[in-house]
Amino acid sequence: MVRVSRSVTINRPPRAVYEFWQELENLPRFMYHLQEVHATGNGRSHWIARAPAGQQVEWDAEIVEERPGELIAWRALPGSDIHHEGSVRFRPAPADRGTEVEVTLQYDAPGGKAGALIATMFGEEPSQQIRDDLRRLKQVMETGEVVLSEGSLEGAGQGPHKQRAAQAPPTEVRR
Repeated sequence: MVRVSRSVTINRPPRAVYEFWQELENLPRFMYHLQEVHATGNGRSHWIARAPAGQQVEWDAEIVEERPGELIAWRALPGSDIHHEGSVRFRPAPADRGTEVEVTLQYDAPGGKAGALIATMFGEEPSQQIRDDLRRLKQVMETGEVVLSEGSLEGAGQGPHKQRAAQAPPTEVRR
């Protein structure tokens, strides 16, 4: 299994970030590869996501550990298109700067190492997705929306058309 870990600091209290994440239907707001997530009861949920080459994947997952305000850990159930497990931790950031959110994911790369390399080339590799998703989560939690910049394609961070930082307008040089 491949292991990926990424984190971000969000200027909001840990409980607020945890509660937002815990409402699984919120996840497609900042995870652009997700089309739908529905809680199905008893800590289980059904996920539908976009995959490389215009494909779609689905899986069922279950919460295996939860500590309110601190941790949500899950795993995909047998028969899922994507075999993975992961966790998201919510910790107070140093100097009262909000919350450190850390996502850890372990997954079987479809096609093994070659498949992971190809996915990376097309911007679909999970560590890239997690980094982009966490950046968008930060925006949603701090501003209420994903801030789009010039050059972004519907705000998507994946693919060959990466979102780039907004640029100041050119200044006119007067002589």
